[in-house]
Amino acid sequence: MLSKKDLVELNKEFGNGVVVNGNSLDYAIQTNLCSKNWLRSAAIFTRAILIDHIFEDGNKRTTAAVIMALMELNKVDYDKEKIPHIITHILKKNMTKISEIERCIKDGFS
Repeated sequence: MLSKKDLVELNKEFGNGVVVNGNSLDYAIQTNLCSKNWLRSAAIFTRAILIDHIFEDGNKRTTAAVIMALMELNKVDYDKEKIPHIITHILKKNMTKISEIERCIKDGFS
């Protein structure tokens, strides 16, 4: 599972690592502690980072890195080229429901 420190370090690769929405970040981490499903975890982190904008900058790229990290940790094959399209689709549709985000991530890789 990814910790708060892991997420901040990932964001530092694309931004400055400054958390501006700590409540959403804490909620995503706590919620994921109960989840054993990588797809659910990816959706929860995607919503927190992408929709709630938990970081000052680099949220889209951090989201992509988190999705890829979770897929690699769970040995899920994926096409790196599809991830930006998934993120763009989630943003354009303003998806806020975890189930919709889950479906979007899953459909992007099936």
